[in-house]
Amino acid sequence: MTLTSPHLARPDAWSDTALLYALEEVVERELNRHLGVAKEWMPHEYVPWSDGRNFDGIMEGEAWAPDQSKVSSIGRTALVVNLLTEDNLPSYHHEIATLFGRDGAWGTWVHRWTAEEGRHAIVMRDYLLTSRAVDPVELERFRMMHMSEGFEHDHRHSMLHSVAYVAFQELATRVSHRNTGRESGDPVCDRMLARIATDENLHMVFYRNLLAASLQLAPDLAMQAIRDVVVAFRMPGHGMPGFERAAARMALGGIYNLRIHHDDVLQPVLRHLKVLDVAGLGPDGLRAQEELGLFMGGLNEQAARFDTKRAAFLSRRAKS
Repeated sequence: MTLTSPHLARPDAWSDTALLYALEEVVERELNRHLGVAKEWMPHEYVPWSDGRNFDGIMEGEAWAPDQSKVSSIGRTALVVNLLTEDNLPSYHHEIATLFGRDGAWGTWVHRWTAEEGRHAIVMRDYLLTSRAVDPVELERFRMMHMSEGFEHDHRHSMLHSVAYVAFQELATRVSHRNTGRESGDPVCDRMLARIATDENLHMVFYRNLLAASLQLAPDLAMQAIRDVVVAFRMPGHGMPGFERAAARMALGGIYNLRIHHDDVLQPVLRHLKVLDVAGLGPDGLRAQEELGLFMGGLNEQAARFDTKRAAFLSRRAKS
């Protein structure tokens, strides 16, 4: 990619349209790289179909009960959150297709990403129902409520903010799936979620590399976008029914919490991009860089306090 005096460009010269056009070559390169390393896989191969049997209702089978599940209690909570997040794919596709467009390399990537993400909801739902891991009636009611609310991206106003958000969010989703698998207590579930996490990691690399190019092209604007996203980060499933309670359980269960968010999601991306070492920034970029550094220091302190409280809670629970 050829950059033409990026540091001399006025911030207001970079409209979303101009940035989309300027980054098209990078998107094409990253798309080709992604297609070269992504491995085809079949959702049906990760589902224990022989464990399946009819539920109650019109098939007059057996009603679901918690003791039928091979998955731990915290695993069940996390699996519902993870699947409901994946279920909202139509809304996510609408958001990114509207922002990035449906033509050229951008459009090819949007559709490819959507197709790959579609596998995740398919395999998770098939696994959960076949293995009777969670209550199917509650799961469907939650899905209806969650999708009926719709979804609006917090950063839909800005292409750079959206690229920054998905760079962190894809890694957050990977970590959540991977930790859920490990904590589930079911090797079949662990294997399935490890496969999904591999996809999420490749998606993160795509967006992270695109964000790196954005830092070269429009460093001040990219730095401000990164700061805004990191400071106000929310998982895409934040609007689902019972999310706050579920998130608290997942935090205590070690699936996703402040320490994991700081150490395993934010820091790896920031370190890879050397965000806090970017030089040649203008006043707005320098301010954003400084505020980002201060925020990360404060978040680490919050995570340390959380670690202490979590350890005390788990100790009390073990003794009771």
